[in-house]
Amino acid sequence: MFVVVSYDIPEDKRRTKIHKILKSYGQWMQYSVFECDLTDTQYARLRSRLSKVIEPSVDSIRFYSLCGCCQPKIERIGGEVPRDNTVFFA
Repeated sequence: MFVVVSYDIPEDKRRTKIHKILKSYGQWMQYSVFECDLTDTQYARLRSRLSKVIEPSVDSIRFYSLCGCCQPKIERIGGEVPRDNTVFFA
């Protein structure tokens, strides 16, 4: 299953934890967006791990599942190929 995950976490410490968890499951594409190619088990584990970290009253995480037909239709205009070798939060 191909899933795009976006998040809005206002607190730095939680946001860093969310980023680290997502980094272990997928590719960091933009500041708060990851693309993940997951099995059903991995997806369930990811959701469980994230739900233990967030503060539901102020944090938001969204999961957009793309079907096999939709994934090849992803287009990108501009920007360099994402690299995950920079410091995300100082």
